[in-house]
Amino acid sequence: MQRPTKKQSESKNNKHFLLKGKRGDGFPLTIAVTLCLLLIICGISEYFRVTIIAQGVRDAVQQSVISTVNDNYDDVYHAVREGYAAGYSPTDDESWEETIDTGNIYAQLAVTLGLTANGSDSYCSYAGDELEYTISNLSVTLSNNGLASGESEGYLADATLVLEVPSGFAGTVLPPVRMLLKVQAKYIPKF
Repeated sequence: MQRPTKKQSESKNNKHFLLKGKRGDGFPLTIAVTLCLLLIICGISEYFRVTIIAQGVRDAVQQSVISTVNDNYDDVYHAVREGYAAGYSPTDDESWEETIDTGNIYAQLAVTLGLTANGSDSYCSYAGDELEYTISNLSVTLSNNGLASGESEGYLADATLVLEVPSGFAGTVLPPVRMLLKVQAKYIPKF
């Protein structure tokens, strides 16, 4: 029988601390790594959940704002000659009066997203019995184009609203994620 050389016995002693030990010693470390990965995956999935909700609400608000701007087509001064559009109508005394239709963006959002009214300036979405998100403080600003060309940037609609999404992590309820969403639409006549 051959005895191990000095180099072979030293190489056995220089093993990494994770490779030393008895069978089953790595089990607690495996559980710890698995739990850490699970927590990281939970955090990433919560981030994606909030991102998907915010993107869906932003798209719905954009669609509602565009619809409101397009509802003004009948009030827009014909733009063939000047190359731009503005919401004015002639009056009897040979002047122009501004006409803008503000629409009802909250009502369109409620239909599009299936929202439930929660007070006068707040709407909620529920997934079953659980609150999914809340929309509030909607503000829409319609800026009419100037009566003559070159007087303004265009026929614009700016909308802002506050979105609150309840969040939680690992069974703990965290403060809601609150974000301000901004949407802008511009009306340009094609013909």
